Amino acid sequence: MKTLKQMLIAEATEYEFKSELELKKPKSWLKTVSAFANGLGGSVYFGVTNSDEAAGLADAQQTADKISELIKARIEPSLRFLLEPITVGGKNILRLEIRSGQDTPYYYSADGNKIAFYRVGNESVQAPPHILNELILKGRHQSFDSLESRFLYEDNSFTLLSATYKKETGYALHLPDDLTSFGLLGESGDRLTNVGALLADDCRVYNSRIFCTRWNGLEKSSIFIDALDDSEYSGNIITLLQNGLTFIRNNYKVKWRKTPEKRVEMPDYSQIAVREALINAIIHRDYTFMGSEIHIDMYDDRLEITSPGGMVDGKRIQDMDLTNVPSKRRNPVIADLFQRLKLVERRGSGLKKIRKEYDGSTKRPIFFSDESWFITTLYNLNYGVIEDVDADANVTKNVTLDVTKNVTKDNDRRKQILELISTNGEITSTQLSQTMNVTKRTILRDLEELRNLGIIVRAGGKRFGRWEIVKNGNNAENQ
Repeated sequence: MKTLKQMLIAEATEYEFKSELELKKPKSWLKTVSAFANGLGGSVYFGVTNSDEAAGLADAQQTADKISELIKARIEPSLRFLLEPITVGGKNILRLEIRSGQDTPYYYSADGNKIAFYRVGNESVQAPPHILNELILKGRHQSFDSLESRFLYEDNSFTLLSATYKKETGYALHLPDDLTSFGLLGESGDRLTNVGALLADDCRVYNSRIFCTRWNGLEKSSIFIDALDDSEYSGNIITLLQNGLTFIRNNYKVKWRKTPEKRVEMPDYSQIAVREALINAIIHRDYTFMGSEIHIDMYDDRLEITSPGGMVDGKRIQDMDLTNVPSKRRNPVIADLFQRLKLVERRGSGLKKIRKEYDGSTKRPIFFSDESWFITTLYNLNYGVIEDVDADANVTKNVTLDVTKNVTKDNDRRKQILELISTNGEITSTQLSQTMNVTKRTILRDLEELRNLGIIVRAGGKRFGRWEIVKNGNNAENQ
């Protein structure tokens, strides 16, 4: 018979264990019901301890009746769930399966208060305003970009949009008919939709901003001390794209190698990958996240583009097969318009194009998301490489730079990671972060680099797996 842990791995679902049904404090488990329904769904196992041991239930049928009664009384609107009795080691437990709901948000209701919950890691927490707004739009089957704004058509112009459309398609933009056809004008014909407001020449959507910083070194510090360059841009999203790309171009270098036939340019970053990453950020960001903006952070060794809003379906990109990520759009009107403007080729191609640009390189892009942010990390292809010119052949050779302050710092940290993994292969990224007193993002980046170098592998899956060292860790010093 399969163990409970094996069954959970087979389910591949979010879950929680409850040793018993808490009738006096039903919120302790009903908030998880709300969170699962508002997210990807999941299961609550009653009669199981947190240490994965089946404690059993004295009366499984009575417990099932109470669970059903409390869900119907305390969760609004009503949701679909399944109660399944399971026998483990001769003990009866109950599996409560909650499916991802279509009528979000699902609230826990008690004492005149209604609270919507969502999942953060292994916890169910109260949804903040921007998450609640997304849940409301999802339940109404609407998107932010399609909603009518407060801005009047007669007060706005679309010179930049018209010029871009003419340049890319060869056709003139006919106003206001094409704006209506493209979803930039609301049904009234008087007011712009939110995407219309984002594309107006005088865009007044406060969250339409990009903050750009070129940091001195490998980590953030004081912008007044360690920023080599910084700029803040706001307004029309086409302008944001242009300004963001210009900032990046102005802050990376293009090396070159001379061959007998020609001169070969070697830019720090692929322009195609950079463009796709920034376009993805602009199209798919959460514009309801008040006080947020896209961030472009450039370091000596990498470029990070951080966009407000995680994956639309609540999944985490780092847990997915990057060769098969479904195309789900938070802002379908913006996405369609960018396709019309030929700024993107086709739906769902962005991540594939970014990864393709790094084929054959050990410095693979890293994608990370949680409930509030999506981060794309592109590595500097020339970092750690110096140009050594052979005077006789006049041919440039790539020589690994062994000794620099920053590379040594990276290697020391990765050696410490390998030492910790060698003593405890099940150590988590959070535990590594706390032990080493560095950010979790830095740990994830180092783990990915060690995997790319073939020094470590992940065995047994993400949830119950462990890290294994497959190559001498001293190799990390010479990369």
